[in-house]
Amino acid sequence: MVNYYVKRVAHAFMVLLTTLTVSFALFRMLPFGPYEIMKLQIQNQMAQSGETMDVQTRERINARIEAFTNIDPDQTMVEAYFDYLFNIIVYQDFGKSITHNEAVWPLMLERMQWTLFYGTYGFALGVSTALILGAVMAYNEGSRFDQVLTYFTVTNETIPGYIAAIILLIVFGLQLGWLPTGAREAPGTVPGLNIPYMIGIVQHAALISMAGFVAGFGGGLDYRGNCIRELGKDYIRVAHLRGLSDTRIAIRYVGRNSLLPIYTGLLLGIAGLLGGSVILEWIFNYPAMGDLLLKSLFSRDYPLLMGSLVLFTGVTLTGLLVADLTYGIIDPRVQGGAERESF
Repeated sequence: MVNYYVKRVAHAFMVLLTTLTVSFALFRMLPFGPYEIMKLQIQNQMAQSGETMDVQTRERINARIEAFTNIDPDQTMVEAYFDYLFNIIVYQDFGKSITHNEAVWPLMLERMQWTLFYGTYGFALGVSTALILGAVMAYNEGSRFDQVLTYFTVTNETIPGYIAAIILLIVFGLQLGWLPTGAREAPGTVPGLNIPYMIGIVQHAALISMAGFVAGFGGGLDYRGNCIRELGKDYIRVAHLRGLSDTRIAIRYVGRNSLLPIYTGLLLGIAGLLGGSVILEWIFNYPAMGDLLLKSLFSRDYPLLMGSLVLFTGVTLTGLLVADLTYGIIDPRVQGGAERESF
């Protein structure tokens, strides 16, 4: 079992390292890539100010490029790669954002907390509601309640998440005016542990959290099917013959075993919060991690793009790794997760 855990952690690390290596190579090898664009931008700024291009000016340009990208343009690709990797591992230094003129890592952490704030609550509420309703639908299979919720869940799964987000924005934000449609905090409030500020951030995150709730609601139908399959198995009949209560059978047997097939999907959905945040934050004009990534793409902020790529990859791999390392705990039949793999 220990060997399996070591193998899975090493595998995740190698995937992350491969992603970083390939993206760095593309960063250096693209024709008319980041260095050329940044060099032209700086040269144009100097030309407008009347500076001439001499040896010292070129050295200053290279120094500015190195300050932003954390990569020396005069180094070979191998030397620059190991320097870049060393700075990331030891100092968490991804360079400096060209657009924001700030260090990339603190900037990403500041935006990340807002994405996790609305994403975690919305997704957790959606999944919890979906699992509860899925179990109730399974125990009332064929009833009117089951049919109505089945139609609703199927319809919900066929509608893209961004369409649901736009509908929520139009209805609750623009037509009814119940909730704000942009920003992440109320204007005029002082950040801190005070009631006006906390109410403001909850109100501004309500619509985008509701969109995450709709996205997390789709697992209810899968859970319903799993529960129905478990209810028809022999060990459930034996549990009833032993005189076990319906509540214990529903929670300890049916509920737990029905959750196993979708366990990895749930953790992957948590890891996918960052990926879905790009579209949601653009729709709701919510300045968090997804909004930061999208604007860095439009502005060709390559240091910020590189840092975001590493961060998104790391979060996704962490979700998959946690699923693999914990699957053997929630399902004793799988010894250390050795019979399954997520990636």
